Amino acid sequence: MKPSNIGGQAVMEGIMMRHKDKYSIAVRRPDKEIELKVEDYKCIFGNAKFWRLPIIRGVVSFVESLVVGTKCLMYSAEIAGDEEDEEEAAKNAKLSEEELTAKKEKEDKQFKWLLYVTVAISIVISVAAFMLLPYALASLCRKAGATEFVVTIVEAFVKMGLFMGYMLLISRMKDIQRTFMYHGAEHKCINCVENGLPLTVENVMRSSRQHRRCGTSFLFLVMLVSIFLHFIFVLVPSYWMRLFGRLLMVPIVAGVSFEMIQWAGRTDSKLACLLSKPGLAMQKFTTIEPTADMVEVAIKAVEAVFDWRAYLKEEFGVEVPAEAGENP
Repeated sequence: MKPSNIGGQAVMEGIMMRHKDKYSIAVRRPDKEIELKVEDYKCIFGNAKFWRLPIIRGVVSFVESLVVGTKCLMYSAEIAGDEEDEEEAAKNAKLSEEELTAKKEKEDKQFKWLLYVTVAISIVISVAAFMLLPYALASLCRKAGATEFVVTIVEAFVKMGLFMGYMLLISRMKDIQRTFMYHGAEHKCINCVENGLPLTVENVMRSSRQHRRCGTSFLFLVMLVSIFLHFIFVLVPSYWMRLFGRLLMVPIVAGVSFEMIQWAGRTDSKLACLLSKPGLAMQKFTTIEPTADMVEVAIKAVEAVFDWRAYLKEEFGVEVPAEAGENP
């Protein structure tokens, strides 16, 4: 397998795919047509070299993934839902071009604020639920005379239990299961081209739905890295200092996890394969075998930002002529 540097995310009834400075969103509309949108990908932190340093780039990538991912989810929910109702359409029809422009600018501004507030709340809840709450619960063991070392071990089990329980719970939700099917389609597309196969529905359906660079694997790795790094605080005397230290450690945990998963995605070494196994196992809960029409959506998203024919020719020496009606 040869990395293509393309990544993606499942959204409501569709797929987001990103490659270099472009990302696309392909969504299956209620009328069964595929809505495709392509946008430039710009770093929200700017282009300074500092943001591309090891560890730092992991934090940047994590925050940007949340922002872009949430934006794409909100967009896909709008497209996959009902079309503009008759009342709203009638109101817009009465507006002048200037009024429509002003209305759109206002809605865009509101959308931007909603986006950032949503991301901020998501980060706060995630850190509180999976970083601070496990330690607070494990600290109750002190009433039974447990040492800080034992408390940290209990914290590890509580943390993994909460994470696994959360994954199992959401995997049983009907709407989430459809999203997990699109998640599987995303992985299958990437695995298809990275294994040197033409990007067709048949080839994609035969490909694996598990991938080492998956966000699920990243989150699982974050849990593991945080467990090991939190043993640093065993000798810290104050409870509140230990709790605050875990909060300050979050960016470091994210950065280290990012570097590890990127490395694992670039190599087929035995160590990388071993480290990837827990995350790949977790993907059995977060990916489901997709249908052929879901794969069609994923292929549209890939082809909008990635020339897979040129990639196959360069990396595998495989030439695939463009089909009739396609741009070469």
